[in-house]
Amino acid sequence: MKNRQRQKDTLFSILIFCSAFAVNLLIQKLFTTQTLVPMIFVFGVFLISLKTHGYCYGITSAIVSVFAVNFAFTYPYYAFDFFVEESILSAVIMLAVAVSTSTLNIRIRDQEKLRSENEKERMRGNLLRAISHDLRTPLTSILGNADSLISNFDALDEGMRKQIFSDIYEDAGWLIELVENLLALTKIEDGSVKLQLSDQVVEDVVREALRHVERRKNEHEITVDCGEDVLLARMDAKLIVQVLVNLINNAVKYTQAGSKIRITAGKEEKNVWIAVEDNGPGIPAECREHVFEMFYSGKNKVSDSRRSLGLGLALCRSIVNAHGGELVLRDCAPHGCHFRFTLPLSEVNLNE
Repeated sequence: MKNRQRQKDTLFSILIFCSAFAVNLLIQKLFTTQTLVPMIFVFGVFLISLKTHGYCYGITSAIVSVFAVNFAFTYPYYAFDFFVEESILSAVIMLAVAVSTSTLNIRIRDQEKLRSENEKERMRGNLLRAISHDLRTPLTSILGNADSLISNFDALDEGMRKQIFSDIYEDAGWLIELVENLLALTKIEDGSVKLQLSDQVVEDVVREALRHVERRKNEHEITVDCGEDVLLARMDAKLIVQVLVNLINNAVKYTQAGSKIRITAGKEEKNVWIAVEDNGPGIPAECREHVFEMFYSGKNKVSDSRRSLGLGLALCRSIVNAHGGELVLRDCAPHGCHFRFTLPLSEVNLNE
């Protein structure tokens, strides 16, 4: 990482210096005055000191610029004479600009780094608190249900036992989903995930996602409409399936039984769009701007108060962004949620 930064700083410094030298050569040919020459090099030194890291590049560019001004732009031309008053003044000004700008730049970067570290520490603390809450609640529920089965198994009728087993199953599934989403989000955010891109039929990916949606989907009316034409998108199919599973699961969990969930897809310029919408109670206007934040809990009365919306949606947005697309929440008239994301359209056309 440091070597790459050094290479960037070196290339930037060379580019700015060569540009300043070329501009001064042009001025020398077009005009008789040479008063702008030192100022252009001073400006070049300022840019180098401002955009590079440390003192080295600014001071080095200042020294090289002094040599360039003295050799190519000070009479007698193409000869060194450092006792010319203009050369001494140029050297002092350029070194002063280099040192002062680099010092200011270093202090600003140090402050930004400190703020960034403080913000990361704050976010880490918030994340740990949110994770502990989201893990503790279903674990407590599992523990309580297991205790009821152990203590009162014979006293419970068959219906109650099935209900308790079902609750344990759902809580365990939620924990697995939470951990998987958290691991995937962490890998994507730190850049350790390499997208396995290929051309995929959008409808096939949607159908695959429906196979992994939680079993309560049967309580809802789910329809799929990807149009008459075969849509091909460039994607990592496994990750996009995860996006769709999260979006459909949210629609299942946060709407009443019998609600309609519609999955649609289409083509828009060089992108394919996929949408998941429902006719549930929707998300309040004051909550919409926060739904993609990790562990943000919406104020949806239908939703399970134990569970938060944000991790799955934060993961979805990170995955879509990694594909070069965008995930947005739109209004769904007269009520409900409409999540829509885009993916690059495949260059292969099966309809030709």
